[in-house]
Amino acid sequence: MELMHQLTPKLKQLRLSGVLETLDVRHRQAIDSQWTHIEFLARLLEDEVERRAQKQLALRTRRATVNTAKTLENYDFTFNPTVKRAQVLQLASCDYIRQKQNVLVCGPTGVGKSHLAQALGHEALRQGFDVLFVNAHKMLQHLYGGRADGSLDKRMQVYLRPDLLILDDFGLKPLAPPAPEDLYDVINERYERGSIMLTSNRAPAEWPDLFGNPLLASAGLDRLTHHAEMIVITGQSFRAQGRVRLEQGVLSA
Repeated sequence: MELMHQLTPKLKQLRLSGVLETLDVRHRQAIDSQWTHIEFLARLLEDEVERRAQKQLALRTRRATVNTAKTLENYDFTFNPTVKRAQVLQLASCDYIRQKQNVLVCGPTGVGKSHLAQALGHEALRQGFDVLFVNAHKMLQHLYGGRADGSLDKRMQVYLRPDLLILDDFGLKPLAPPAPEDLYDVINERYERGSIMLTSNRAPAEWPDLFGNPLLASAGLDRLTHHAEMIVITGQSFRAQGRVRLEQGVLSA
């Protein structure tokens, strides 16, 4: 016990106070299993590495603003058979992030686009990548605010810094100037430098009209779709199914 008191300030000074969480347990295991000194030290260091990894994951997850309940483990692949499990699992390997490629997820409202995007974001976080999930319209509003107070460049860095930027619900609201210019800047600056995952309830053929500027649309979408993998989801809406069940429950009550 005296030795523990002596160790505590030294471990804190070395920023290894987390070792104290498992030191007693590992000490007993070392005695019971007759570990060598090196084996005992190795277990303690393994614990510390895992603690730090989990702490960093929790920090990245908070910064990413993803819904922690939206994971691949609870994604229902059986609801919409158009979602190819093999394609999703390949994306979960995060090779597209390493290769600075994009992923475009399209389909009608309620088919699980946002869930799938956040689930793939979780996989990226688990593999050590920095991720940011943001509604496309809110991102453009945030950038617009930067024009007013002179912080546009600083705000732009928020969306250029992550390894993976997930833009949710692109095209849900019209792009009023200067939103097309800001969106183009995000796409252009991230081109072959960082990955974008974009979800939209509009077909890609409709995207050029959203810009209201043929030149910006052509340049921006050319960069967005180059090296991009497409996921097209069709079928029923999760939310519509929930409403039907609710209505059926009310009628049968």
